[in-house]
Amino acid sequence: MKREFGLIGYPLTYSFSQVYFNEKFQSEGIEAVYENFPLKRIEEFPSLIQSRPALAGLNVTIPYKQSVIPFLDELGPEAASIKAVNVIVPEIKEGKIRLIGRNSDYIGFRDSILPEIERLKASCPQQLKALILGTGGASKAVYYALQQMGIETSFVSRDAAKAEYTYAMLNKELMDRFKIIVNTTPLGMAPDTDSCPDLPYRYLGRGHLLYDLVYNPALTRFLSLGQQAGARVMNGAGMLKIQAEAAWKMWNGQL
Repeated sequence: MKREFGLIGYPLTYSFSQVYFNEKFQSEGIEAVYENFPLKRIEEFPSLIQSRPALAGLNVTIPYKQSVIPFLDELGPEAASIKAVNVIVPEIKEGKIRLIGRNSDYIGFRDSILPEIERLKASCPQQLKALILGTGGASKAVYYALQQMGIETSFVSRDAAKAEYTYAMLNKELMDRFKIIVNTTPLGMAPDTDSCPDLPYRYLGRGHLLYDLVYNPALTRFLSLGQQAGARVMNGAGMLKIQAEAAWKMWNGQL
């Protein structure tokens, strides 16, 4: 029997994971299949698990990285700290399926941005500081990774109760202070490619690094405006590949 893997989220109009893993399985001769499981409500999750006894692993995407946690039996140490899950590892214990929540997002973000962080550290005598745009599940993994790298980090949200700063508070002084800006919101994702976070882009310059977790399109409006101001820019494509391979290791007991 082929092992089954898949992705839960909603909507799932396009899935990097499905394409990536099915190509991996074919090229490496792995007897497995990867499917999308669009769930309109997270309450549909237990039925999915019961109906798919061959499931060997799941990925989790928007909007369920946090709301799936109550349906799991255990969290790995990194997922417990981040309080968000993007990988689920089913384990059989005493004849019963136990679902373990893990997080590979932080590995993907950390390992993809690290070369740029090292470059910034070499050119910037002051302690690096980062702004995270958004407060959803992905933002928690980014925060965890930045903390691991010793980077002071603050959140930006439209809701003043959820973050240290609102977008309206971002002025020249703050933009000069925070050299790393990470967009964890879906703003700019296809098909809504004209949207972008409401930043004062005129205050960006060559000392800034903009990182967008969005990967479709490759150059979002957020990145394009940053690039025009002279900032270095990165999209989420590299992160996706690294986190996918980390998830594969988690499913196979190698991480």
